[in-house]
Amino acid sequence: IQAINYCLSEANIPLVEIDYIVFYDKPMLKFERLLQSYLDFAPRGLGSFIRSMPIWLKQKLLLKAELKKQLSKLADCPIKFLPPLLFTEHHQSHAASAYYASPFQESAVLCLDGAGEWATTSAWLGSGNQLKPLWQINFPHSIGLLYSAFTYYCGFKVNSGEYKLMGLAPYGKPKYSQLIYDHLIDVKADGSFRLDMRFFDYCTGLTMTNKKFETLFGGPARNPESAITQRDMDIAASIQQVTEELVLKLCQQLIAETGAKNLCLAGGVALNCVANGKLLRSNICENIWIQPAAGDAGGALGAALATWHQYLDKPKITHYQKTGKSKATPIDLMSGSYLGPAFSNESIEQSLKRLGAIFHYYPDSTLFSAVALSIAEQDVVGWFQGRMEFGPRALGARSIIGDPRSTTMQETMNAKIKFRESFRPFAPSVLAEKVSDYFDIETSSPYMLLVAELNKQHHIASNYDGPAMYGLDKIKLQRTTLPAITHVDYSARVQTVHNDTNPRYYQLLKQFERLTDCGVLINTSFNVRGEPIVCTPEDAYRCFMRTNMDTLVLENYVLHKKNQPLWREDESWQKTFTLD
Repeated sequence: IQAINYCLSEANIPLVEIDYIVFYDKPMLKFERLLQSYLDFAPRGLGSFIRSMPIWLKQKLLLKAELKKQLSKLADCPIKFLPPLLFTEHHQSHAASAYYASPFQESAVLCLDGAGEWATTSAWLGSGNQLKPLWQINFPHSIGLLYSAFTYYCGFKVNSGEYKLMGLAPYGKPKYSQLIYDHLIDVKADGSFRLDMRFFDYCTGLTMTNKKFETLFGGPARNPESAITQRDMDIAASIQQVTEELVLKLCQQLIAETGAKNLCLAGGVALNCVANGKLLRSNICENIWIQPAAGDAGGALGAALATWHQYLDKPKITHYQKTGKSKATPIDLMSGSYLGPAFSNESIEQSLKRLGAIFHYYPDSTLFSAVALSIAEQDVVGWFQGRMEFGPRALGARSIIGDPRSTTMQETMNAKIKFRESFRPFAPSVLAEKVSDYFDIETSSPYMLLVAELNKQHHIASNYDGPAMYGLDKIKLQRTTLPAITHVDYSARVQTVHNDTNPRYYQLLKQFERLTDCGVLINTSFNVRGEPIVCTPEDAYRCFMRTNMDTLVLENYVLHKKNQPLWREDESWQKTFTLD
C-alpha cells in the first residue's frame, strides 16, 4: 500500500485515472499446481495440506476480490469505479521485466527461479514488442528450489540466504558435485533436467530436504547460527558449480535454437552473479543483459511492461546515448535502477532537527572532496543520495562505503557495521571507464550482477608459506592490493558507476581517485543484517547511530558520530514521514 501511494504521488495521479492494474501471478493456476502436487505425492503431505488449505480457501483464492477491496479503500471509491484488474503469468512477468527493459530489439530470454504457477525455467524470444514463449520446465523440477534446498541444508534461510551460500562457495572445494549429478539431478545434453524427488520434501512437507538427503550427505542440516564447517563450504562449492554448469547448458541450448545475438535473464537464479560472470566469459552470444530486480520484486515492473507492449500492442522503443563523437549505443530503460524515493535538502534538515542531530551543510564544491578525505582516513561512511535503488542491491544511493585498500575494513564492516557473518565479501564500485584497469571485464556492470577476477597486476605475493589454508582462515590472507573487496578466489562482484545515471556517486569516486590514485570504493547496502535497506533520512540516522559508522552523508549534510548526542533506543523514530 505504501509503495502504491508513493508511485501515485510521484506521478501526481489518482488511482481512478490509471488505465489498468496488473498483478504478476495467476492464483488459480498456482492453486491447480498445489492440488496436483498433493495428489501426485499422496498420501504424503497430509499435514502440509491441512495447514495450507485454509489459507488458500479463505484468502489466496479470493485474491482478485481482496485486491479490489483494498484498492477501493485506498482510492476511496466504489469498486465499480476502479480500473480493470489484469493478471499476467509469473514467468511472463519475469520475461517482460528482462526483455522490455533491455536495450535490445531482439533477444533470447531465459527465466530461472523457484517456481511460478507451473514453470520453474522458461525460454522466450523477444522481437520488437512481441515476446514469444518457446519452452518451459515445470514444477517440481527447479534449479532455484535445488539451490534453495542446499541453502536450507547449510543452515541459511530459504528465499533470502541463497546469496550467503554463493558467498561461502569459494571457501570450499566441489567435492560433492558428482554426488549431486549421480543422485539428485539428471541433466540432458540440451540442459533440460529432472530432480529425483525422493530426496526433497518441498512438494508436500514443511522442510526443503528429508532424511534420505541427510543420509546422502552424511549428516543432518546445519543448525542456523552454528559454526560453519569445511563440509558446509565444500557442499556450497559443489551446488554452486552444478548451478553454473546447468545455467550455461540451458543458455547454450537457447542461443543455438534461436540464433540470437543477445540474451536477457530474469528470475531469482539470475541474481547468482558468479554464474552470470562465467556465462559472460563463455562468449556464447554478443550481449547479455540481466534485470537488476530479477527476483519477484521485478514482477510488478514486468507485469506493467507486458500489459503495455503485449496487451495494448505498444511499440518497444530503443533509447541511445552517445559514447563518442559519432557513436551512439542502446541503453536499458532502468535509469540505473534509481527509481525510488528521494529527499530534498530542506526535508532532510527538518528531519535532522527533529531528531536532535548535529550536522553541517557542505555545498557540492566541497562535499565530495571532504567525504573522499574521510574515506581515505579510514572512516566508514553512510552514503544517502538521490533516489533509492529498485532491487535487492545497493548501487550508491543507499550505501555504506569505505576504502578498498584497507586490510582490516572487511572484518570491521562485517563485525561492527553490518553485524553479519565474517565470510561475507564486499562489492567494489568502480569508475565505469576504469573497470578494465582493475578487473578482468570489458563490459559495463551497473547493477552489480557480474563477478569478475581482479587483474593479475593487482595480485600480491602471499606471505604465508606454510601448508595450504582451508576454510575461513583464508580471510586472513592478503592476496591483492584491494583486499577489502577481493574474495578468497580473487573475484569481486563489480559495479560500474556511470556519470549519467549516478553523477553524485561518480563525483565521489573521482575525488577519491584524485586523492588516492584508486578509482574503487567498497559498496555495501545501507542496513544491518536482518533489516531492509534504509529509505528515509530517519532510517539512515537510526542505522548510523546503532552501528559503528563514523560519518553519515545525507545529500549535502554531513554528520560525524563523535559529535552526535547519546542515542537512546525508543519508538520516536517510527513516525510516518512524508516522501517528497
